[in-house]
Amino acid sequence: MTATGAGGVRPLRDVSRLPKAHLHLHFTGSMRHATLLELAERDQVVLPDSLVEDWPPQLSAADEKGWFRFQRLYDVARSVLRTPEDVRRLVLEAAEDDVRDGGRWLEIQVDPSGYAARFGGITAFTDLVLDCVRDASERTGLAMAVVVAANRTRHPLDARTLARLAAQYAGRGVVGFGLSNDERRGSTADFEGAFRIARQAGLLLVPHGGELRGPDHVRQCLDSLGAHRLGHGVRSVEDPALLERIVAAGVALEVCPTSNVSLGVYSDLTSVPLPQLLAAGATVALGADDPLLFGSRLAGQYATMRAAHDLDDATLARLAEMSFEASRAPSDVVAAAKRDIAAWLD
Repeated sequence: MTATGAGGVRPLRDVSRLPKAHLHLHFTGSMRHATLLELAERDQVVLPDSLVEDWPPQLSAADEKGWFRFQRLYDVARSVLRTPEDVRRLVLEAAEDDVRDGGRWLEIQVDPSGYAARFGGITAFTDLVLDCVRDASERTGLAMAVVVAANRTRHPLDARTLARLAAQYAGRGVVGFGLSNDERRGSTADFEGAFRIARQAGLLLVPHGGELRGPDHVRQCLDSLGAHRLGHGVRSVEDPALLERIVAAGVALEVCPTSNVSLGVYSDLTSVPLPQLLAAGATVALGADDPLLFGSRLAGQYATMRAAHDLDDATLARLAEMSFEASRAPSDVVAAAKRDIAAWLD
């Protein structure tokens, strides 16, 4: 409850009605748990108990074995996507879920190479995803775009191939280029060539960094890849000089609280250093990362941070505004969202 003075109290504003941009959502990780179970049953895919009775799974990526378990669950979930209709359903349901949570803009992140073998190659799969995004946007009213992401556990030449693919679709539904998977694997500097291709195409550069590794890796993402936004980036708080640099450069941080706790980066939600980031002046966009594995969607990130840090509604509204400022959403979408954020706060 929020106090209104001596005369009484006013209920907390509903965070699901606060307009938001969602900038950190992985493709398979956006799947509804019920959809996973239904598709698995259809094709007799045997799921591990942690994706059935014990869902959401107990995860930790504090060591390489922990990340392997996390990645295995993700790969099992991806294996239930067998047909174009499955892909269309996933994208539509992700859009519906974001709209239910107050979403106005979604940048969904996908590595086409992870689906290429089953869907006719990376170009054919990208075409399919973009068609599904257009369809879901029309049906739900949610404005949407795609971030193509390379896998840092694969060869950097594969990343260049994906960067060229993303560049071909720049301005046609693809707005960014990322680098995902275990940031402790591979050499970030080796992916500079791929990011140079994406930069020349005018794409937003959004590598993962600063979650499983600390400030040293954030610097590499800035220096070698020229990151405009950081997937996570939360551990930049450990180095005040680095955080000052991030703030001065206007590099946004895609902070995913439930992911941070589920993967063992922080022991609990009260330890996620959102207040420190905000106090330093950082641009922060809250994201759900992989709701299928972490059990919490977009509005849940706002609700948990409100509860963990006793955030007032003005701070939540500012977080929502920053999510649009850090996005590639069209100006009309941003303007309408900011008007409605102000109305939410009134």
